[in-house]
Amino acid sequence: MFRAFSRKRVFVTSALTATAATSYYYYNKNSRKHYTRSTLSIPNYRLTPDYLLPPSPDPLNYLFAEGPRERPATLWTPPSRKDMLNLLKGLNKDGSIIEPKYDADSQKTKSEPPFDLLIIGGGATGAGSALDAASRGLRVALVERDDFACGTSSKSTKLVHGGVRYLEKAMMEFDYEQYKLVKEALHERSIFLHTAPYLSVHLPIMIPLDKRWKIPYYWVGLKAYELLAGRENVEPGYFLTKTKALEAFPMLKKDKIVGALVYYDGQHNDARMNVALALTAITYGAVIANHVEVTRLLKDENGIVSGAHVKDILTGEEWDVKAKGVINATGPFTDSIRKMDNPTDTNIVAPSSGVHIVLPNYYSPGNMGLIDPSTSDGRVIFFLPWEGNTIAGTTDSPTVVTYAPQAREEEVQWILDEIKRYLSPDVKVRRGDVLASWSGIRPLVRDPSAKNTAELVRNHMINVSESKMITIAGGKWTTYRAMAQDTIDKAIEVYGLEPTHPCRTEEIRLIGSHGYSKTMFIKLIQQFGLDTEVAQHLANSYGDRAWGVATLSQPTGKRWPVFGKRLSPSFPYIESEVHYAARREYACTVVDVIARRTRLAFLNAQATLESLPRIIEIMTEELGWSKNRMEQEFSQAVDFLMTMGLPKPKEKLTLAKFKAQLESHKHIESEPLYSRARFQPEELVKLQNIFSELDVNGDGQINAADLKKVLTAVGVSVPDYVLEDIIEEVDLHKHGAIEFEEFLEVMSGVKEIQLQNAFASIVEQYTETKWNQKIPPGRAGGGV
Repeated sequence: MFRAFSRKRVFVTSALTATAATSYYYYNKNSRKHYTRSTLSIPNYRLTPDYLLPPSPDPLNYLFAEGPRERPATLWTPPSRKDMLNLLKGLNKDGSIIEPKYDADSQKTKSEPPFDLLIIGGGATGAGSALDAASRGLRVALVERDDFACGTSSKSTKLVHGGVRYLEKAMMEFDYEQYKLVKEALHERSIFLHTAPYLSVHLPIMIPLDKRWKIPYYWVGLKAYELLAGRENVEPGYFLTKTKALEAFPMLKKDKIVGALVYYDGQHNDARMNVALALTAITYGAVIANHVEVTRLLKDENGIVSGAHVKDILTGEEWDVKAKGVINATGPFTDSIRKMDNPTDTNIVAPSSGVHIVLPNYYSPGNMGLIDPSTSDGRVIFFLPWEGNTIAGTTDSPTVVTYAPQAREEEVQWILDEIKRYLSPDVKVRRGDVLASWSGIRPLVRDPSAKNTAELVRNHMINVSESKMITIAGGKWTTYRAMAQDTIDKAIEVYGLEPTHPCRTEEIRLIGSHGYSKTMFIKLIQQFGLDTEVAQHLANSYGDRAWGVATLSQPTGKRWPVFGKRLSPSFPYIESEVHYAARREYACTVVDVIARRTRLAFLNAQATLESLPRIIEIMTEELGWSKNRMEQEFSQAVDFLMTMGLPKPKEKLTLAKFKAQLESHKHIESEPLYSRARFQPEELVKLQNIFSELDVNGDGQINAADLKKVLTAVGVSVPDYVLEDIIEEVDLHKHGAIEFEEFLEVMSGVKEIQLQNAFASIVEQYTETKWNQKIPPGRAGGGV
């Protein structure tokens, strides 16, 4: 077996082992001494002015308590969005101007800006920076043009990982930058899993191996990965024989596997994590507002940035926000903000498109992921269980920055084709099984010598412009905290700020973590009569704040579950989550709810569409929308769902018309779309009749030559070479006869090709008419 090793592989394997052992030695000796993390309870910080906190401490409010509690600890209500906007404007609750503070020492009124830092962008990096700065005692404001995690930060692979593939690249190409990224990410992975235990979990990931020589090669690589993590390693990996690998992942092809290796990384709910970051920053005094756009930067007489002119997207109101310094954390839109500062600046971000698709849960086991490190074109593809379904992706290709990126049909088909390569023939990989698809834009740091975006380094870069605006670009979700720490360190240096505390984000647990335990869902079931799936979902999405969500739930009118009306019967999201999102999580639009407060749009676009009327009713109740606003929200939500894989309706849908269709159980007509069931009942009956007519002797078989007659009879016309490819794929050449099941496979393939062509044309037409627009320079949709 070892003859298969090339000299290069032997050298790389040896170098990998030596490097890992050396790193582990120095890790234990010097750089990363083991320590026990303490839980830093959230202090009783008070926003300025004091009216933003309750008039008296609530005994159930964990802002005034430490550690887990037996009783709910979620009754803290964050300041309203109106209060946040008033603080951004320098106003009190009654609309009066906040008087500047009087300095007794100098006997003068302080005329300094109200904020130390203004952060543009509410993605992972922006929200993380706000938490870091606020927890150091700095006065922080953050504005986001759309919503928290509206961009890349909600469209990730959902992994909390060091980057095992980057380690291989680092060794193969002797790339020290890649090596540093892996080392940093492994450290941050440990912190990530500690600070948000209800939003992140350990996940075993399998690497199926088709050659015996790969076993020692990948084994050494994975052990090096674990050694780099040192005592912060999640769990030790292990080897599985072919039999054990097929037991763990029965969907794999039996003839293309000799064994498998399993290693551990983390997984999280990215958008919910982003919201938790923003809310935690607010508890430390940060002033944060979504749907507020930066339209231009403010500069003093010396040309130094001193704030920004902003606009409330929901009302159109505009005003200035003054600060000692400005941080640009807008992810893919980094360069648009930089050009707002200096139009002659060159781009520093190379945007890369990452497409994911969501498949039903029967495509993978619920407790194990899979990575294919050797795809047809060399890219890596993940296959991961997530929120009850399966995520497959991602692609990595150059793209242009757009506000609403849409997964291209060829990228979806590439992922499906790769899945077919390693799944058993019993699992028919169908386009109709794609429940949702999305495209996220990675803000990779541009390297002029790189040949393509797949080779770009994923670590971050901090840039300080001539006007002293700080830009943080690049990086990835796992390293958001380190990026934030580096950014605030740089801001303190550049702007001469005086924090009252050092960086403490390694110990700060996010809101919802303090009273959370892995068994708290049982208490939710026992006290509220929730369905088990719903209770587990609430605990894993809100942590100890699940008590607050459950308190808002309405009776179902059934013996069981007693509370918790679902938005969609197939998913555990309940109506009280919409109430909670509008009251306590700054959800201002329907898309905020379906995409970021819940993850329904990412799991099933069609189910989300059918849930829209009820969601709009609840938000109207909470926010007092007019009929025009309700229609507008419905239209915008449908447009968003079309970027998530929903086919375009044949006619424009209105809220009233759609509700009438749902109430009458009428089928919603759309362009040709992929169905979970390939054939409708009437189509099956027609095919059965045609097959029976051709089966003259009644033996349940027809000759392959009769397929042409069948195609003609059902009005399908395809070239002969296409038909031959379909027949070969389903292996129909068995004694020259075709059974009905195989006949359906052929017709399914024919229909797949027809729908694929139709769908591709729809996507192309929709993209050209809807999304081919230039991005406004002031857009601030950040993230990593």
